[in-house]
Amino acid sequence: MGLRKDFLWGGATAANQCEGGISEGGRGLANVDVCPSGSDRNAVITGHMKMLKMDDAHTYPAAEAIDFYHHFKEDIRLFAEMGFKVYRMSIAWTRIFPRGDEEEPNEEGLKFYEEIFKTCRKYKIQPLVTISHFDCPIYLIQKYGGWRSRKMIDFYLHLCEVLFTRFKEYVTYWLTFNEINMILHAPFMGAGIYFEEGENEEQIKYQAAHHELVASALAVRMAHEVNPVNQVGCMFAAGSAYPYTCRPEDVWEALITDQENYLFVDVQARGYYPSYARKRLEKKGVFPKMEPGDEEILRRHPVDFISFSYYNSRCIAAPGSKQEEAEGNLFRSAKNPYLEFSEWGWPIDPLGLRITLNQIYDRYQKPLFIVENGLGAVDIPDENGEIIDDYRITYLKEHIRAMKAAVEEDGVDLIGYTSWAPIDLISAGSGEMRKRYGFIYVDKQEDGSRTMNRSRKKSFYWYKRVIESNGEIL
Repeated sequence: MGLRKDFLWGGATAANQCEGGISEGGRGLANVDVCPSGSDRNAVITGHMKMLKMDDAHTYPAAEAIDFYHHFKEDIRLFAEMGFKVYRMSIAWTRIFPRGDEEEPNEEGLKFYEEIFKTCRKYKIQPLVTISHFDCPIYLIQKYGGWRSRKMIDFYLHLCEVLFTRFKEYVTYWLTFNEINMILHAPFMGAGIYFEEGENEEQIKYQAAHHELVASALAVRMAHEVNPVNQVGCMFAAGSAYPYTCRPEDVWEALITDQENYLFVDVQARGYYPSYARKRLEKKGVFPKMEPGDEEILRRHPVDFISFSYYNSRCIAAPGSKQEEAEGNLFRSAKNPYLEFSEWGWPIDPLGLRITLNQIYDRYQKPLFIVENGLGAVDIPDENGEIIDDYRITYLKEHIRAMKAAVEEDGVDLIGYTSWAPIDLISAGSGEMRKRYGFIYVDKQEDGSRTMNRSRKKSFYWYKRVIESNGEIL
């Protein structure tokens, strides 16, 4: 049975984690630029430490990242050498609209992305473009409070209109928002939201998410109007929640965790808020306020496909349990005693990917796209300067094997797979460079020393064979 012949193999990056060049080409400042590395990062990305500009006391890894801004032709050439069919990337909002509210876009920013798309076309690589990968212009945060304001919908749609029309010739696969459910866990990074003392944080987060959901639905409508062949997907951070034990309280808590994780996709894929969400959020007094027509907009413009990131499953125990907590992720999870863990404390669970694929497909019956999956690890060159990353190959091999089983044995409809990431870049969670994911090594170190030279790891050649064989040779 195998994967479809036109299966889209590739890799995924985000502008704020790879581009750099934040003061070049007329680009403005965004929330993702002012998320520092170090001990304050978590407080900033969760909205509990206000940071709207850079200071001398912190390091801001997005400022330079891996300088894809100047290296993109070299990097895409390496992607092509691996045989990529698709490259998932994102647009830096402030490269197109530096403040976010301008009438006319920044032509220099548009030309930059046009050059990227032309380079992709040269190598027959399809771009899969995330419109907002955690990007929110600082000016819109200062003036409107980010996505807590409904005005953001108009600014976002203006961005969409420019992208859909200007790049109609190059792009037909779009994602509206990256990991939309992260607004509940990292609201400043996800939606430009920080909190003042005494505010109802839950109410603000769900209201902001509603604005994004309406914006997403209107973007789907616009994309189809501009180009009927456009396919628009949602994107969320996935990973099934296992009950820690068969104790009913643990099973119930895991069910609630899954429902919270699926909530925004329920709206984007089905077109309405599910009854479980209405009941629980209304009971808490945090169900979002809607404008007349919102429900009709959501109902009429669901997404065409569902994309997601998968790094690990979660293990959930009922409140008050005393299980050891898993480390390293923004999602709360008990430590699963049956799994191995990465250097950053993330559980490694290939079968969990098959379980997650089945659960998502059973729930929505829409085509799926795995747009992030990978292993963050410290890669140390050997005496010959080579990276022998067998641990990464093992991780990816087992996850691709599970993915293939979901398609071939379970009947899941899967469009493609883009690993995170094809090239080393800045970690979104920790802001570190030493947490490497790529098939391509970038010579930049945690202390800032760098040549920015690119080199192929062992996994580069392995992934090339996987793509050549359409997943038959692992």
